[in-house]
Amino acid sequence: MDTPVKGASVSRGAAAPTFDWKAIDSDPRFQELHRKKTAFLWGMMVFSLIFYFLLPIGAGYFQALFSVKVWGPVNVGILFALSEFVVAWAIAYYYARRANQVYDPMAAAIVADATRKMGGVK
Repeated sequence: MDTPVKGASVSRGAAAPTFDWKAIDSDPRFQELHRKKTAFLWGMMVFSLIFYFLLPIGAGYFQALFSVKVWGPVNVGILFALSEFVVAWAIAYYYARRANQVYDPMAAAIVADATRKMGGVK
């Protein structure tokens, strides 16, 4: 499958340069990137699923706690439900920071090496 190289200037009708995906997949750096990213994402997914399901579990089994008034009509259950949004944004922010600091440099090195092996992009 032909996949164009990002940033490559290709004239109309000309074939786009392609990567050797089998070589990239067998690269130990790619394997490490995939392993690190997969482990991180599974951890974040497990955390977010547990946090998400704490709301219906808490509302069903801990009604006394969830009905405690905090301020006016606002109770613990409403605050916990609203915290779902805060946690989702926090997870997104944390992932973006981690990707920018760890995964993107690793991927850029792999892409640069694959581009160099192709003879460069003209």
